[in-house]
Amino acid sequence: MGTVHYPLKLTAKLPALAGAAKDSVYLWRRRAATMATGALALVMFYGVIFGHNGLTAYVHKRAEARDLQQQMQQLQKENERLNEHIDRLQSDPDAIEHEAREELHYTRAGEVIYTLPDAGGDASKATTSTMPNSKR
Repeated sequence: MGTVHYPLKLTAKLPALAGAAKDSVYLWRRRAATMATGALALVMFYGVIFGHNGLTAYVHKRAEARDLQQQMQQLQKENERLNEHIDRLQSDPDAIEHEAREELHYTRAGEVIYTLPDAGGDASKATTSTMPNSKR
């Protein structure tokens, strides 16, 4: 058994074929790496835009913060109005009398309260009118 002799033509082409195969593998590996990088970039882009802490969540949080800020300002104005009302009731006798007449339906001596139904026919919410006895 001896050595196998290959034709000279094939042996001369082997280094060229090996180099071409090596280039082909390198090209496919490069394409696969480029596609993997592109896919990773797309996934990351999707996460940045639509993820849990993404751009859309940020926009929603900003709108919610703006709405809460407006609500807080309204509540502060309401609080100031109620504090002024409390101050008036603690210091102004006319305000105390007005509140007693409106809320508690108190009258002065000689006055009569007439309760009239609303024009809408809702008898549960009645308006009151006070008139002195002398004008009856």
